[in-house]
Order: sequence, then C-alpha cells, then structure tokens
Amino acid sequence: MRSDPSVVALVTRAAGDDQEAWNEIIERYIPLVWAICARYRLSSHDTEDVSQNVWLLLVEHLGRLRDPAALPGWLATTTRHECLRVLRVASRYDLSGQDPDDIDDSAIEELIITAERNAALRAALDELPPRCRQLLMLLISDPPRPYAEISAVLQLRIGTIGPQRARCLDHLRRSRHLAAFISGTPVRIPEGEPHA
Repeated sequence: MRSDPSVVALVTRAAGDDQEAWNEIIERYIPLVWAICARYRLSSHDTEDVSQNVWLLLVEHLGRLRDPAALPGWLATTTRHECLRVLRVASRYDLSGQDPDDIDDSAIEELIITAERNAALRAALDELPPRCRQLLMLLISDPPRPYAEISAVLQLRIGTIGPQRARCLDHLRRSRHLAAFISGTPVRIPEGEPHA
C-alpha cells in the first residue's frame, strides 16, 4: 500500500474539525465501505447500519490513528468487523470459521486501491478546465452518446471532438493526482463513433 500524502492531509484536517475534509473522506471511501458490505451480502438496511457505525467509529478514533496514511486499511478492517457483528447479531453466520465468501486481505486491498484510484481520478477531473471535463464526461457516459449529440451539446464541430479529447486526456495524464496510478499506460476513453 502506498502512502498517499492527500490521505494524510485529509486526516489531519478532519482531526482539526474541518467539515469539508470529513465530507471528502466520506465521499472518497463510502464506495469501499459499500463494496465490503456487498461482499458479505448484507441487505441495504444492514449496509446503512454498518456504514453509519463505521463513520461514527471513525469520529471516535480519528485522532488516535497511529498512521494517518493507514486510514483506508482502518476503514476496511472496521467495516469487516461491523459486517461480522451484524451477521452475528442476526445469527446468519457461524463465526467459528472463516469470513463468508473467503474475503481475504488481497480482496480488501484491491477494494482500497480501487477507492484510491477513483478518488484520484475525481480529483484530476476536478482540476481540468470545465470544457474538458464536460467533454470527457460526455464521452464516457453510459449509454454512449453519439458524436452528433456531443457536438450539439458543446457546440463543437464533429471533426474537432477527437483532437479536443486528445488534448483533454493529455491534461488528465499529467495530473499529479494520477501520477501514482499511471505507469506508462495511457488513460483510455473510447473513441466512440468514427469522425464524419
């Protein structure tokens, strides 16, 4: 696990009662908490309970984290314990064996890396000029939007969408937020329709 200075900064700010930092921590790591709950096959109600307990426990323990960079691991471990607690209370799982579905550390680490990568991508997208951000979001929408629609929304000629996309992706690749995740592999956004 890499030590992310942005995580350390967030933890430090949140420990100092910075509400914006708390909001960012929750936004960044709520997908991790939900993904772990999903692996334990918790109901939506139980997932909400686990999530709420995890964030309350973080409020109680944030100032006592020995290593602020370890926040993602702390959240993953705490979520696992809370999931098991919910299952134990509901008597839905014999806790004498292993975790259900063999949720191991490598699976949790992959979830943490995914959460970190997604947060880095959101931060990198936020730094793009608004027009680039809008173009890239239109290009990756699901279902895919045709170039004619993108052209109309952004008031661009269809033939300029590809070159504009390339410039925006170049800005994105150079983001300090993505540096740890890009190892010579370019960020790919599907080309969609061929240029007219």
